[in-house]
Amino acid sequence: MKKVLIIEDDQIVANVYRNKLVVEGYQTEAALDGETGLKLVRTFRPDAIVLDLILPQMSGVEVIKKIRAEAEFSRLPIIVLSNTYLTNLIQDAWKAGASKCVSKINCSPKALVDLMRQTIGDSGAMTKTRQKTEGALAGQPAASGRAAEAASQADLRKTFVANLPATLAALRADLQNLTKANTAAARLKHIHELYRRVHAINGVAALAGLVQIAHMATALEALLKELHEHPKTINESTLRTVAAAVDFFDFLFEYGTSPDKQEIPPASILVVDDEAISRRAIIFALQKAQLPSVSVEDPEAALKLLSEKLFDIVFLDVLLPGMTGYELCTKLRSLPTHKKTPVVFVTHLSDFDNRAKSTMVGGNDFITKPFLFVELTVKALIYVLRGKLQSAI
Repeated sequence: MKKVLIIEDDQIVANVYRNKLVVEGYQTEAALDGETGLKLVRTFRPDAIVLDLILPQMSGVEVIKKIRAEAEFSRLPIIVLSNTYLTNLIQDAWKAGASKCVSKINCSPKALVDLMRQTIGDSGAMTKTRQKTEGALAGQPAASGRAAEAASQADLRKTFVANLPATLAALRADLQNLTKANTAAARLKHIHELYRRVHAINGVAALAGLVQIAHMATALEALLKELHEHPKTINESTLRTVAAAVDFFDFLFEYGTSPDKQEIPPASILVVDDEAISRRAIIFALQKAQLPSVSVEDPEAALKLLSEKLFDIVFLDVLLPGMTGYELCTKLRSLPTHKKTPVVFVTHLSDFDNRAKSTMVGGNDFITKPFLFVELTVKALIYVLRGKLQSAI
């Protein structure tokens, strides 16, 4: 019988994966932290490991390094579950010796089983649980198995949704503690607490089929991790983005739980910036969230595009050739199709007067250059998902 070890700090996620693997005939154990996982590697001696990179006390990358340091486990398959926005962490996992990195948000129990079969082959045993399952399905169409999985996911979703009010209250409490923090150490502590809570939301929401909540949590988790690991990036702009994301969860928890509205909706985004490096940075941040964009450096060309096409959001620099971003924003607000289109200013001008002026001309938000890629990603997801959900209400 093939053995699989799951190292995952979320008990619900670990149980869902473990139960599916057991049904498919794999002997499976789960560890909720890296230290326990390392002990099980030596005693349980698995044929493959499924490893979350975000673990308490010891990171997933550290776990990989320790496993690879032991000669007998140098070729043990290690399947990493990753947050796609944590590019540097994923690269570290590859360098440490990960066999494969997969997006956690897209790794359903069935996908994990398929991955195990590709990696170490079939389970090599037929468990009683699997025998009963296959016996019960004998003579029935193959869709019955899928129906059973859908029912299991629906049960998980029901429990998750029922707990959303308490989840939101906890998020708001964490955010309030963060805003009240009056020392750098206290601020980092509360950022880490918020980060761990969002990490938990991410894993369960994905398995429950709540794709929009999972995507939002994935992006916010990456932003909070960046702030915690690089305290110099904590500023008024990034903290404002964190607060906006937590506030948006209130809306998303209410309107984003319908199982038939879980795809990430297509979006049309306009980027107006005459600085090539800044423009490419914004486009890259949007691509990470699979949000395509059109970019221009000339405000007149941007105004022409706005008059011809409907955009879901506009990212706009202030200092542009021939026309300021404020003037362009005023003009786009006169267009019938863009009276309410979200406009986010991305600029070096971060003083109070410029922030106030951006609001007066019709801007919705403000990001300070230089910005974190994932900060802009979080902003974009907030506006795109809110707009699409509001149009469906």
